[in-house]
Amino acid sequence: MERRLFLLSGVGLVLSACTTAAPTLGADGRPLPRVYKIKPGDEQAIAFRLLDSVNTLRAAKALPALGFDASLNAAAATHSRDMSVQNRPWHFGSDGSSPLTRAQRSGFSGRVIGELISETYETELETLSTWMAAPDTRAVIMDPTARLVGFSWFQEASGKLWWTMLTGA
Repeated sequence: MERRLFLLSGVGLVLSACTTAAPTLGADGRPLPRVYKIKPGDEQAIAFRLLDSVNTLRAAKALPALGFDASLNAAAATHSRDMSVQNRPWHFGSDGSSPLTRAQRSGFSGRVIGELISETYETELETLSTWMAAPDTRAVIMDPTARLVGFSWFQEASGKLWWTMLTGA
């Protein structure tokens, strides 16, 4: 009898370790987003993880790989912070600037193909997946003439992320 009790309690412990906590649900019954906190020192890994993912998607369609451009990165960083200040995701700067104007101000002399933006709590790869799901934003990533990319973000204290990606030729 003691042996059965011991075995049952052991099985109970093993099974209790296998359960996962249920996600917290919002008023709409859907899971609340988890905050993706970017820690100091993660910046380079995040940028290259996105670049590698974009280039993998492009390679699958026999498109040339993109490389980072410092001036496009600067324009993306400026716009990510500015969207946070404005508290809205849109393509116009608080000074009325366009993606082309911001790229030129940052020293980019090439052709701006497109700008992608996002206001989210999601990771860079979840954001890329969302961009790839819509035909208009996917077209910016998969444009066959694109050769350069700028990518940056701004994270608020609450964890909200403002992502910006620019492509150019």
